[in-house]
Order: sequence, then structure tokens, then C-alpha cells
Amino acid sequence: MISPGLSAALSDWLDHLRALGGAAEATCTAYRADVAGWLAFQQAHRGGPMGAATVVATPTRDMRAWMAAERAGGLSARSLARKLSAVKTFVRWLAERDGGDPTAVLSVRAPKFHRKLPRPLAEDAAAAVLDTVAEQAEGWVAARDRAVVTLLYGCGLRISEALSLTGADVPLPQVLRITGKGGKERLVPVLPLAREAVETYRRACPHPLPAEGALFRGVRGGPLSPRAVQRAMEGARALLGLPATATPHAMRHSFATHLMTAGGDLRAIQELLGHSALATTQAYTAVDAAHLMEVYDRAHPKA
Repeated sequence: MISPGLSAALSDWLDHLRALGGAAEATCTAYRADVAGWLAFQQAHRGGPMGAATVVATPTRDMRAWMAAERAGGLSARSLARKLSAVKTFVRWLAERDGGDPTAVLSVRAPKFHRKLPRPLAEDAAAAVLDTVAEQAEGWVAARDRAVVTLLYGCGLRISEALSLTGADVPLPQVLRITGKGGKERLVPVLPLAREAVETYRRACPHPLPAEGALFRGVRGGPLSPRAVQRAMEGARALLGLPATATPHAMRHSFATHLMTAGGDLRAIQELLGHSALATTQAYTAVDAAHLMEVYDRAHPKA
């Protein structure tokens, strides 16, 4: 448990992130758990409650003690780096609000880790998925599943973004305005294939699709859940013999990688995906390079 004063400060910080940064609720929930865990450790480590000034001035040795305890508990370097980022953001905000020198906390280096490369599908496999997800269901449900997965691959949408579309969005325009992570808006071109798939679903859907309601519906008429899309992908994966990495999000990875392979501009792909940092998009250049090396190893006589 942390002191009431620090608990209130943590809540104020999260409110600040929501109001000014547009942080998603899931992000705020994760940040609360990360920072509350750090505060609880520091209080136990120092043997009593702490005030804001003490928190801001947390020395390097106490930061290292916390990181060592997290690693000893089995936390991965990647997850610890995420927690440390949340702690630094909180301490920086607390120092700006209440004063103090946060240098010791902010200077702590995150543990090194290897970023996982995206795992896209081959172009023929991605095309086969679009047909196979529809073959597992009948009638309007088959049309619905195909429409959702087509948006993931044809427009590079996240599953949450596809399921956030409403009845007001149909018929889909040639360019769709999407609100992604952190409330960031972007414009996404919509392929004729995707517009046709969504229109086929709209005509077949037996449930009303009012402008303010969800576009994609479950069997009983409620908003379609992400789990239903995941199940459709799982079935397609089994029928096609694809690896476990062939998830709905892999269709978004495939969208980006196939654009990159075809010579797409990195900055343009960043905008299409809604990435805040170019470094995130640059992971797809590594995927493309890895694919080229595989081709080289298979085909070059001296490889």
C-alpha cells in the first residue's frame, strides 16, 4: 500500500495524461500498476511512508535495488524498461508540480533488450486468409469476418480501430479518418476491395446499423468483440497450416511489410500506420532485409 498523499498524486498524474495526452484507459491502468508497484517498493525499502519530495529525490542506489528485485522476480528486460519509463514520466511530472531534483531517477538507464521483429504473412498467405475466414462461417457472419480482416490487411488498421467504426462510416469513403492510440487521428486510403467487402456485410447484416452504433455486430446484435475476430483467425490459421503468429495484428504487419517490399516510402507508411515515432515503423525495414537475406541464402550459388 502507498500513502494517501502519493495515491492522490498518482491519480492526478493519470488525470493529466488523459486530459492533455489523450492516453487510453488501458494505458492508464498499466501506468497505475507500474508506478504504484514502484512506490510500494520504495516505501518498504526505506521503511516508511514518503512524501513527494522524497519520491522525486529517489537516489540511484534505490532505483537499482528496485530494478534488481523486479528482475529477480522474473520480469523481462522489456517489461522492466516499460515500467521504468512510466516511473520516469511520473517523477518528471511530480517534480514539475511540487519541485525537487529528479536527476537521479531520470538518469537511470533502462536494461537492454532485443525488440521483436513483426511477423508478417507472405502475400499469398495473407490473400488466402481473407477467403478462409469467410469459409468457416455462413451468410452474413462470413461476410462480416471477411470485411473485418480485409480492413486489417487492406488498410493496416488495428483490430480496435476496425471495431470502432460505426454505422455513420458506411458506405466507406475513399479515404477514412481513423482515431488511433492516444487519440491520434490519421487518414487512411480505402481500397475498393475493402469498400466492397464492408458493403457486402452491411447489406447482409440482419441487425440495424444506426449511425451512432457499432458497424460490426455479433450474432445477437451487440458490438462485435475482438475475441470473435481472433477465433476466426485461429480457424483460418489451422486450415491453412499457418504459424501461431498469424493473428489479426499480423494482418496489419503484413500490410506494412508488403508496402515496404513494393518500395513504399517509410514516412508514408508511418502515417498510414499511425506510429508516433519513425523508429517504430523502421522495424519493417529490418523485416524486409531479413526476407532478402533468406532469398539470398536460398538462391545464391555461393551462399
